[in-house]
Amino acid sequence: MRARTAGETVAAAYWRLGGRVQGVGFRPFVYRLAHAHGVHGWVRNRGGAVDVHAEGTARQLRRFGEALLQQAPPAARPQILDSGAATAHAATAFRILPSEAAGAADIHVPPDLFACDDCLAELRDPAARRYRYPFINCTQCGPRFTLMRALPYDRPNTTLAGFALCADCAAEYGNPLDRRFHAQPLACAVCGPRLYWQGDGAAETLRGNDAALAAALAALRAGRIIAVRGIGGYHLMCDAACEDAVAALRARKRRPAKPLALMLPWRGGDGLQAARALAELSPAQAAALRDAVRPIVLARRREDAPLAAGIAPGLREIGLMLPYSPLHHLLLEAFGRALVATSGNRGGEPVLTEPVEAQARLAGIADGWLHHDRPIARPADDPLLRECAGTLRPLRLGRGNAPLELKLPRPVARPTLAVGAFLKNCVALAWDDRAVISPHIGTLDSPRSRAVFAQVAGDLQRLYGVRAQRLVHDAHPDFPNTRWARETGLPGLAVWHHHAHAAALWGEHAPDDAAPLLCFTWDGVGLGPDGSLWGGEALLGRPGAWRRVASFRPFRLPGGERAARSPWRSALALCWESGSDWPAAGEVDPLLQHAWQRGLNAPATTAVGRLFDAAAALLGVCREASYEGEAPMRLEAISEGVAGHPLPLPLARDAGGLWRSDWAPLLPRLLDHSQSVAQRAADFHASLAQALCAQALRLREDCGVQRVGLTGGVFQNRVLGERACNGLRAAGFEVWMPRGLPANDAAIGFGQLVEAAALQDETPFDAHQTARSTLGR
Repeated sequence: MRARTAGETVAAAYWRLGGRVQGVGFRPFVYRLAHAHGVHGWVRNRGGAVDVHAEGTARQLRRFGEALLQQAPPAARPQILDSGAATAHAATAFRILPSEAAGAADIHVPPDLFACDDCLAELRDPAARRYRYPFINCTQCGPRFTLMRALPYDRPNTTLAGFALCADCAAEYGNPLDRRFHAQPLACAVCGPRLYWQGDGAAETLRGNDAALAAALAALRAGRIIAVRGIGGYHLMCDAACEDAVAALRARKRRPAKPLALMLPWRGGDGLQAARALAELSPAQAAALRDAVRPIVLARRREDAPLAAGIAPGLREIGLMLPYSPLHHLLLEAFGRALVATSGNRGGEPVLTEPVEAQARLAGIADGWLHHDRPIARPADDPLLRECAGTLRPLRLGRGNAPLELKLPRPVARPTLAVGAFLKNCVALAWDDRAVISPHIGTLDSPRSRAVFAQVAGDLQRLYGVRAQRLVHDAHPDFPNTRWARETGLPGLAVWHHHAHAAALWGEHAPDDAAPLLCFTWDGVGLGPDGSLWGGEALLGRPGAWRRVASFRPFRLPGGERAARSPWRSALALCWESGSDWPAAGEVDPLLQHAWQRGLNAPATTAVGRLFDAAAALLGVCREASYEGEAPMRLEAISEGVAGHPLPLPLARDAGGLWRSDWAPLLPRLLDHSQSVAQRAADFHASLAQALCAQALRLREDCGVQRVGLTGGVFQNRVLGERACNGLRAAGFEVWMPRGLPANDAAIGFGQLVEAAALQDETPFDAHQTARSTLGR
């Protein structure tokens, strides 16, 4: 620290910094920065912000203040909330003061961070104290969201509270020039968490990092399946090149076809040598794999990839990710090639986090468990990205990119919790103009999923120090999260599913002007205000004022909800509605058609997602789906790279003034066996994209709309999304697609908040009855 010369005038200044400044080494950074600039004073956590008081010359303070933002740690996202002159107190040094509580916390919770290069170099250095230590971390890396129990971010508020620092770690923690100065998850092999291995059955527990890791590697090399406890929960792992291991995992987990994610060793100068041996990477995909989030990235599989055939049956893409924790690096470097790393759970439940529960629920699937004794505060599954229309877009939020913060286009009047959708559930919390979206929870169809949903809903409020005073939920009265919302006794508001989809897209783009959005909300099914199952809608307007202006010819689904996993039912519906002959229809029980004709358990729908199901069944691509979206995914894979020839679908106004496209001309083409399956699949995609553009052009003639949005789960389909986007842009439209949020139901919670904020002046909370009254129409 430079000594001040005689006669220099000492001034004082303060800064209050918000944004992401906790859990990212910000106080140690400020300390070192003050030392470098020769200023005295102090820094401390206060609520969710950081207060800085500095004393020095005017020139020192100016440069110090500029560096607070310009040189901030990579994981930090600081914002100056307040700054100005302060009273000098003749400080003689710069200190880190104990944290203080604040009346209204401005909390920004950091996500979990990947292992940094400095820690990885230390992990591989035989001379280093933390050589091969599976939990190595520093102020710039390691878990955050999954180990924080509360803020401010101090060790007693983390899951490391029970691990007392040894003398060496304590010295590092207290040394301002050490990169572990005030690193809250600090640990080493002497004082920190440890691995232990539990074999299947009555096998002896092996304790100790090296012994447990060796046992896990031996099991993997023997073609066995193991459960590995990571940062946010367990992975089920096996050799990705071993046909028997992959087949066994699928059989035991009852997951016959859903694609399995792969974790790859970091290899080569840029770390991507192993990834390039398996997939053809675009520049954006390569960058995303190396990004700090370390997501799963979908990329086109190489024909010669040395992988088991059962990794992604019927698909051309595989999901790849690089190691993000020290434990994963140790496993992958020693194993030397790709490992399956799929979520450690059953069905669509949240990922498991606790050793005892994992052994109980994964018994019969895993042959062994690699546990550790560092508690996990909350689950966080891996995030998933896919490239579409030149941009990598999320399909799932999770470890590394959630909790996700977005700014609301209009503030909420009171703290509000949105409970999201039934599928791909995420909850969202809002106060003022801030919204926080939770990581992926899953489908709320099991007791454990519903328990984790309730845990996350409460946990999010506690972590951010915000207690919801009202709730927003889907208008469907029978969803478990809708029932949960009612049972809280808080004022609530029902929001229609597709209104929430459109509002989420509006909220993410947040335009400065009031020009309306024509939003195509295409998905599976969601309850509409008319009591039918929507899913192929065009909504015009803005949050709080959506008007349905276009859709598709409705058809009735035989068996209702069962059609979601039985694409042949959607195929039958189209054939019966249009009088088309499908040979496979003769295999169906005549009672089903009789019930359909009488309208028994045959709700009407306009869902484009069900049109995709029907096309996949009619082409013989997928008649029974083993996982959500299997039929459309297989259909897209077959159509990729084939030039589609669109059929014009008739567009006409119905008696209510709604523009409707008729899907009936698709049936003869889909059933035309003189054309290849791939060609017919490509023609189907091209026809729907053209129908969308035709609706947009007609509505531009009607009302002059120029801004078009594409959202809903159907637009996860790259072939459809890119063709529709290109067609709209060629016609002169401004096109919006989701960027930071998934197009699927994971965005519904945020959309519910945007819609509720827009409606708060005119619609009273307690509008639960709306959904019940319309459902029975």
